[in-house]
Parts: sequence; structure tokens; C-alpha cells
Amino acid sequence: MRQPDYSSADPKQWNAVDTYFTQKLAQDDTTLTNALASNADAGLPIHDVSALQGQMIAILVQIAGAKRVLEIGTLGGYSTLRIARALPSDGIVVTIEANEHHAAVAEANFSKSDQHDKIDLRVGKALDVLPLLNESFDLIFIDADKPNNPNYIQWALKLSRPGTVIIGDNVVRGGAVVNPSSADPNVQGVRSFIDIIAAEPRLTATAIQTVGEKGWDGFVLARVSDD
Repeated sequence: MRQPDYSSADPKQWNAVDTYFTQKLAQDDTTLTNALASNADAGLPIHDVSALQGQMIAILVQIAGAKRVLEIGTLGGYSTLRIARALPSDGIVVTIEANEHHAAVAEANFSKSDQHDKIDLRVGKALDVLPLLNESFDLIFIDADKPNNPNYIQWALKLSRPGTVIIGDNVVRGGAVVNPSSADPNVQGVRSFIDIIAAEPRLTATAIQTVGEKGWDGFVLARVSDD
């Protein structure tokens, strides 16, 4: 059982429900299971999206008809593999990882997958890598250091087109997102991120709070307008 960053009154029950739906709808196959095992063996933090969340992102990729996806925050590449599988044969996911050790583990996971040709791993701080990208993306998944989320959403807007879908993960922070005086820089980063999205006329957005194996969490889902 995963130990969530933000626990609840009944995390065992939430985990049990996640397990039930995962077994029914989003089971990991050998490649994904091995990737998670490799991440654990290499000492990576257990911050991967859950199987259900990974499946949700994959479905959003397909709903958006995405061919080009940008992922900010690779970790060990579990979510990247989920995204790559959802792309058409000529699709590509550009994924950015600042930590060289994490990136090496992810690259090893990709090399063992039949999706490696769809994955373009860039190693470096996202704010150094993003200015080097000169193309637009159909879907952008932001799942990196939360204090920089305000910068990431600004870059997401620069690298978007009309119709681009933007997903921001881990925005509930166990409910702390509602506390304007929080001393947690992750909370303040998320709050600024939300403020920018709320004030941006090009974006239509919503937020969903979730419970499950990752505790009390949630994500923001936004779309760049066609106008």
C-alpha cells in the first residue's frame, strides 16, 4: 500500500477503492510494473501518478487527438509510458527531467519499452529546457516542482495552440491549497498557478479533488480557447 503524502481519516478504504477500479479498468502490464519496480530499486520517490490517473491522462490524450505532448517532470517515466501508448504511431511526447539520476532510470525504462521511439527525454531544469522548444503541443502535463508552477503555466501558454489541453497535477495539497497564509512553498506555487489560470482569458478550466492511494489530491484541467 502506498503511503500518501497527505493522509486522510480512512486511507485504507480509499486505497481499496483505487485497487478495485485499477484491477477492473487500468491494470499495469509487465512493462509498467517493471518500470515502477526499477524506480523503487533506484530509490526514486514514490510520486508517480497512480494507474487510474495515468489511464485518465492517456484517455485525455486520445480525446484531444494529440500527436505532440509535453510533460514537465518525468521522474522514472511511468506517466510518460502511459502517455506514449495513447499517442498515434507518429506521435511524440517530449518529457523534461531535472534530476540526472531520475532521468537515467527513466531512460532505462524507456529502452525496455516498445514506445521508446515516441519519447524524447530532455535532461535539465525545465526553465532552461522550455525556452529551447519552438513548437506547439496538443497536450501539456505539468507535474514537477510546485513552486515553479506559475512559470510552467506561462510557458505552457507560450507553447500551446487553440485547443491545447493543459493538466496540472497535485493541486489540492491535502486541502492546504485553501490556506492563503501557508508557509509551504508548494502550496503558494499552486495558489499562484491557479490565480494565473483564473485570470487568463484564453483558458477554460476546472479542478477536481480526488481521494485514493495518493491521499487527498487533485488536478486542474484547462483548455486553450479557439478564439
